[in-house]
Amino acid sequence: MDISIKDSIVNNFKDSDIKDIKAAIVDAMKDMEEITLPGLGVFFELLWNNSTDEEHDKYLEKIQKGIKKITSR
Repeated sequence: MDISIKDSIVNNFKDSDIKDIKAAIVDAMKDMEEITLPGLGVFFELLWNNSTDEEHDKYLEKIQKGIKKITSR
C-alpha cells in the first residue's frame, strides 16, 4: 500500500480555514521538530505553484535574506 505524504497532508487540511492553516504553520515553526518539515514543504509547494514569477522572485529574495541572517550570527 503506497501512502503519499503530500496527499495525506492535503487531505488533513482540506476542510481547514485560514486560521487553522496558520496555526499549523506557527506550531510547526515553534516546535522546531523535523517531523513537521514535510508538511511545511507541501504548503510551500502549494504556495509556489499558485504564484506568479514575480512572487517567486520575492520569495527567493526573502529566503536568501533569511539564510544570510542566520549564517551571519
